[in-house]
Amino acid sequence: MSFPIFFNNVPVITMADPLADILGAASGGIMEYSYADAVKLAGHSCPTVAGAYRMLQQGLALLYPESVPVRGEIRVTIKGKLGDGVVGVIANVASMITGATESSGFHGLGGRFDRRNLLYFDEGLESDMVLERIDTDRSVCLSYNPKIVSAHPQMQEWLGMILSGKGDMKTREAFQSAWQDRVKRILIDHRDDGVIKLKMLEEGRII
Repeated sequence: MSFPIFFNNVPVITMADPLADILGAASGGIMEYSYADAVKLAGHSCPTVAGAYRMLQQGLALLYPESVPVRGEIRVTIKGKLGDGVVGVIANVASMITGATESSGFHGLGGRFDRRNLLYFDEGLESDMVLERIDTDRSVCLSYNPKIVSAHPQMQEWLGMILSGKGDMKTREAFQSAWQDRVKRILIDHRDDGVIKLKMLEEGRII
């Protein structure tokens, strides 16, 4: 399996999963999620997948400034209605990394590790994503704007040619290179751009 080389330069997200620890799935329950993992889940690498990954990366770092984020103990709310636009893509990436699900997740062991009812959708949400720690009620609101990294001016032309069956190998290669170059710029060159911390809440106070 071969991915673009820049995938290796995207920082991984490290999570501590108490359930994985108890069941011996990972030493100490520590698991790493890479951008490549998100791509394998989504089936493609694009600004949406990259943006979801970046929001989770930054949001989790803000929620757990001095410790490893705990998988299964994070409530996720995503702007929009499931089934609309790219909402489902973002939700899938968030679910993979945080463990949060609506009703399809693990039901728990001995009253612990229930992954259900941790993923919500809100069409009226001001930000694109809200992450909340269940143990402290601390939350962070995040938004991502992919337009901050512009696409190649011929991107749509090339894509149209490919989808209509008129694009040759040279066109396909040019499109693929330009497409992944934009993803690279989002994840590496502009990794601190476009993701905005709107507010953090702790014990009812904006901090």
